[in-house]
Amino acid sequence: MREPKGGKYAWTAKVGEKGQIVIPKEAREMFGIDPGDTLLLLGDEAQGIAIVKGDMFTELANKVFGTQGREEKG
Repeated sequence: MREPKGGKYAWTAKVGEKGQIVIPKEAREMFGIDPGDTLLLLGDEAQGIAIVKGDMFTELANKVFGTQGREEKG
């Protein structure tokens, strides 16, 4: 199967009775999603749902708030 141009992909997933979805293997491999990883779901009523790895969001938040390199206060 040829890869689409521009890095755009689409997969489908069914929602189970408990509201759970299975992320397709190809997507998990492409984005490095492993068992136990935390995922962040972002919702927009007009545009839908986006799923982001938790560590990617944390990295972005650290850049936005300038907390990279700072030690945690305990």
